Amino acid sequence: MNKTELINAIAEKAGLTKVDAKAALDATLGAISEALAKGDKVALLGFGTFAVSEKGARTGINPRTKEKIEIAARKSVKFKAGAELDAKVK
Repeated sequence: MNKTELINAIAEKAGLTKVDAKAALDATLGAISEALAKGDKVALLGFGTFAVSEKGARTGINPRTKEKIEIAARKSVKFKAGAELDAKVK
């Protein structure tokens, strides 16, 4: 499912126009993105939790040259499915 299909599904299930559904989805994704950018955790009961994890710097190996390289520290977004979502998928 892509974003357009998701907007259509939201519009149909919530009885909204596609324009209103797109605005609602964009606002939701924007709020989640802003919270994660601040380092906050976003927990949606029954769906799952979005969180930022920090990966430390480490030494890696270039597979082509076998040369050691330094991989910089970074942050990444993780998602953990909630119990209800997990049960629906199984």
